[in-house]
Amino acid sequence: MSAFRSAANSTLKMAGSLGAKRKKAAMTLTPSAVNRLRQLIDGPEPKLIRVAVKNKGCAGQSYVLEYTKEKKKFDEVVSQDVLIDSKSLFKMIGSEMDFVEDRLSSKFVFNNPNVKESCGCGESFTI
Repeated sequence: MSAFRSAANSTLKMAGSLGAKRKKAAMTLTPSAVNRLRQLIDGPEPKLIRVAVKNKGCAGQSYVLEYTKEKKKFDEVVSQDVLIDSKSLFKMIGSEMDFVEDRLSSKFVFNNPNVKESCGCGESFTI
């Protein structure tokens, strides 16, 4: 009987170590994006930022950032303050969110490997 328990325990340990793989983030944030997001979130009341893909723009879809007070049931948590809308998750997998400033503008830029084409102005895309 003890040999059976020993074998069962070693099987459970192996299964546990296989399941201990770290989950890859759906979207990564660059240091400049993290800094800008912190600036936007700082305030007297706690806020989160939800990133979503909505149907709009000349190429069909566009990124939308919105403030929210709470996480929805199926939102994906990217960091403690950033969520991905559950309906947009598969369109965003593997993306990188960056914040870019130049002399004329400052904006969040998404490097998304799922994008097939984008419009001339770069504000909308097709997956």
